[in-house]
Amino acid sequence: MNHLLFKGSPFKTLISFHKLIESLEEISLSNVDYRSNYAKSLLKEIESVPELRTGIEDFSIIENNKKIIRNLLSDLFPTALTNNEIKAVTIPFQNITFNYTKRFKQIIKNAGDLDLTIRDFNEDQFYVLSCILILNGYYKQKFDYNKPLFYDIPDADGIINHYRILYNADFIEIYPSENAISLSTEDIDELMDNFEDVALWKEKFPLESWVLKGFGIISLFDATKESAISNLKSTLLRRDKKTTDDSKISENIFKSFFKIPDLRIGISIYNDEEKKFVKLPFDESSIGSFIIQNNEVDCCNAFHGCSLNALLEAKESISISNVETFATIPGNEKFGQLLLSQNIKSCIFSPIVKDNKLLGIIEMVSAIPRQLNSINANNLKLILPNIVDTLERHETDLQNQIEAIIQREYTAIHSSVYWKFKAEAQKNLQTKTSGNEAVFKEIVFREVYPLYGQIDINGSSEHRNNTVKEDLKNQLQNILSIFKNSKSIQKLPLVEQRNFELYSFLQELEKELKADTEQQIQNYIDREIHPLLRNAIIDKEEKLPIDIYFENLDPKTQLFYHARKNFDEAMAVINKKMALVLDKEQNEAQSIFPHYYERFKTDGIEHNLYIGASITPTQSFDLMYLSNLRLWQLQTLCKMELEHHRLKQILPYTLDVSSLILVFSSPISIRFRMDEKRFDVDGTYNARYEVVKKRIDKAHIKGTNERITQKEKITIVYSHQYEEVEYLKYIQFLQFKKILEPTIEQFEVEELQGVYGLKAIRIKVLNTEGNFDEKYTYQELLATLH
Repeated sequence: MNHLLFKGSPFKTLISFHKLIESLEEISLSNVDYRSNYAKSLLKEIESVPELRTGIEDFSIIENNKKIIRNLLSDLFPTALTNNEIKAVTIPFQNITFNYTKRFKQIIKNAGDLDLTIRDFNEDQFYVLSCILILNGYYKQKFDYNKPLFYDIPDADGIINHYRILYNADFIEIYPSENAISLSTEDIDELMDNFEDVALWKEKFPLESWVLKGFGIISLFDATKESAISNLKSTLLRRDKKTTDDSKISENIFKSFFKIPDLRIGISIYNDEEKKFVKLPFDESSIGSFIIQNNEVDCCNAFHGCSLNALLEAKESISISNVETFATIPGNEKFGQLLLSQNIKSCIFSPIVKDNKLLGIIEMVSAIPRQLNSINANNLKLILPNIVDTLERHETDLQNQIEAIIQREYTAIHSSVYWKFKAEAQKNLQTKTSGNEAVFKEIVFREVYPLYGQIDINGSSEHRNNTVKEDLKNQLQNILSIFKNSKSIQKLPLVEQRNFELYSFLQELEKELKADTEQQIQNYIDREIHPLLRNAIIDKEEKLPIDIYFENLDPKTQLFYHARKNFDEAMAVINKKMALVLDKEQNEAQSIFPHYYERFKTDGIEHNLYIGASITPTQSFDLMYLSNLRLWQLQTLCKMELEHHRLKQILPYTLDVSSLILVFSSPISIRFRMDEKRFDVDGTYNARYEVVKKRIDKAHIKGTNERITQKEKITIVYSHQYEEVEYLKYIQFLQFKKILEPTIEQFEVEELQGVYGLKAIRIKVLNTEGNFDEKYTYQELLATLH
């Protein structure tokens, strides 16, 4: 017999059979001899244990009188039903059970004689429900609390079976002790409105202030299938990231439902557009697939050549009760071997279909032949609706994620202005619904303050030209070396002419690279040199340098691509890393005040920010937010400069960068250009800002040939004295934080075709090791970027 599960209770519990004994006393006075005699003999038998009537607190009395109690309860626990009913004596909600039916005993024995605990039931719930028993039984209330209660009990094979708990309290009486508090109508109303306030319930019903005398009967109903379906639905409805535990939970639910201990499940998703099956893409540890070995497989190859068309064409389940026999049938060998290699001896593959559209396949497999078959395949019909809904939701979520990626990566609709596009789209839909012609209204944000910044790779065009020259020179010299060292080629009459032409190209490369030089050399090599090297009769020992030469060619251009590759990789790494730093910082900057943000990759990274009340009308805008964003922008460029300095040590090609900020204090308007699908400044007056933006990075210090931007320095261009004062304060702050060097340069900027009066501050970022959080290798860097 199990004892109390929870120590704290409003009840002093007396296990008593007094109501049953009183019923027997009535029967003993009846005129039916066999009933009367049976009752009299039973009453005589229990006279030796008066606690059966007065109440038992010592559980050993029950242990020592099991036979008498079983006889006393024989009308309630008929012998004929003991192998069918799952029943025992209990006290409601407590872990006190005894006098089990044989079926109940066998269930507990198979489970390993475990203590029964109610699923998702804690001490607080026990206390409150006990109080509700008092309110309903003594105070004649009608509080309805119908939370289903379950025992989860494993069988001998470890399969979890779920049993619904039903209580019969006909043989229980509840009455107050001397410590009980008499409740008024107001008290009951207060309790009614405060179900979760356990302290209040304990205040109104102190510990052991009421007496519960009698016994209850617990009956268990095997609700494994219903509970499994409910649990599966709850698991599948979760929208957060799936984990390994979720996969195990799902698999255990299927095991309980089908009562197959070694059951394994898989799911494959059908991509109708590409006619492919793919794995469920929750994460690497979630439910896998037994059909798909890699990430995807073409529809026509899904069953590896076997003639199982019912699933795809008729959308009907396929059951293989014995895979070993199945694999011997001609046409099924390949698929059968795939299953056997995964220790699958029986299996069911069932289509997941919604509106006659195939969404995927649910895969059930077992290592035991005949465990899965066409008969228990029918049980899937009870589960499939939940799986269908889940996969349909998954497909919708996937499409939403794809659209979000497209919006984020391929369009200019930033999240800060998305609300206005959404509002306009809703108006458009409403217009269409009413039958009117829909006209898209232009999206304009007025009175916004612009911030522009860039980190530019210095001399990128010159570097690019130099690497082109280097690769072309190396290739021409390599060809000349082959000609010089190959006696077979030297015998050819045209070689001397080819040598002359190759040297002429080398001399051409000593000059400034022309726009068509690379193309001329490429055409010449492709047309004149490569046919000669491929078709000439060359001695075997002279062939190795030619083979090495062709191995060194770029597959697309058929030119050397070594110096340019290093340059292109360095450019790509710098751009990607700078963009990552900027995007990460920008996500945090949105908390200052929501604002529009866009960036562009050129020979470096440019960004535009626009902040103002029209972009975020639900919040009160103040120029303080503009000042905060300006300081953020300066700090972020410092971080990008530092990150570049850190990268420069490990890049395959050395490239320097310089940074620029354009300060523009007058508010402007921006308009979304429908033809270009991007924002641009609006109006003639605002165009001055765009003119300055396009020309400023190539500008010189007034009266000199020196560019206003320099490597490892940030140049701040402005027009007004108050802007200078503002940025000098920011610089002083960052100097104090050991981010910027002490020296500040200030100068005027040359006139820029109608734009004059610009000034600039230039300052160097302090590249000290203390500013670097950690060091990494080039390979580690590439891994983080990919």
